[in-house]
Amino acid sequence: QVQLVESGGGLVQPGGSLRLSCAASGIIFSSNAMAWYRQAPGKQRELVARILATTNTNYADSVKGRFTISRDNAKNTVYLQMNSLRPEDTAVYYCNTFWRGQFYWGQGTQVTVSP
Repeated sequence: QVQLVESGGGLVQPGGSLRLSCAASGIIFSSNAMAWYRQAPGKQRELVARILATTNTNYADSVKGRFTISRDNAKNTVYLQMNSLRPEDTAVYYCNTFWRGQFYWGQGTQVTVSP
């Protein structure tokens, strides 16, 4: 059974930082691409960052230079370091992976950027 469990969200002031974590189980983590998505109220879910098994990464233009995705294969965990946060980064952030023909999602973690 595949499980993705996110943590690390919260309330932060503009310009602040947060680090999200996603612990994965039920997959061969080291062989799998992992991704972070986010969904703001009234908006579609969008890709924030992806990291391949090779550790190649790609980012949404809106977060380039501010967010960093990384992975620790020994801990089956993917991270999203978010710096210089803006109010428009406010959203529920979801961990995502594709395994044996199916997409899997975590339960989401709320990030709120507000004075």
